[in-house]
Amino acid sequence: MDLEANQAERALVARAAVGDDDAFRQLVRAHESAVASVVIAMLGVGDDAEDVGQETFVRLLRALPTYRGDSSVRTFITRIAVNASLDMIAKRKRSARFIRLGTSDDDITATASDPSSEFSSQHDRQEEANIVRRAVDSLDGKHRAVVVLRVLEERSTKEAAELLGVPEGTVMSRLTRAMKKLEAILRPKIDR
Repeated sequence: MDLEANQAERALVARAAVGDDDAFRQLVRAHESAVASVVIAMLGVGDDAEDVGQETFVRLLRALPTYRGDSSVRTFITRIAVNASLDMIAKRKRSARFIRLGTSDDDITATASDPSSEFSSQHDRQEEANIVRRAVDSLDGKHRAVVVLRVLEERSTKEAAELLGVPEGTVMSRLTRAMKKLEAILRPKIDR
């Protein structure tokens, strides 16, 4: 973002912080797709993701007076989205004693009537995506956040560290552990 656009966005934040509803709506429009991307990557598609997306902007409105400009507005909002997603993961964990969503491993099947058909190929790709999604969902919140930010969102280690409020080395060690866990979960499914 260039300097002029950055200053314009900071002016929007300042106006929204003092109650300018139009300025806040402009911030929401400018950042809702980025928030949706992070939240869906963290929680999957569904009511929880919608709730957390809305909660992110409620938290943003409350936090605007504390925004100091140390990071970009997008980083500030993304940090709120990640934290709200982690809160939802913790809530899920408390209520269900596990995070894993969707069907169980026993329900994972790759059945298709005609393997050469386009439908079958699309079905197989969708099933593979579902398997990966469930594997990512099985990670605890701190490891899932790193995978989402570094792998799915393609953020740099520095950006991920800033968003999570941890040192870069912690991001790297969490990513390494998460990737090993994902490999252990996915290898048996790939080797079938």
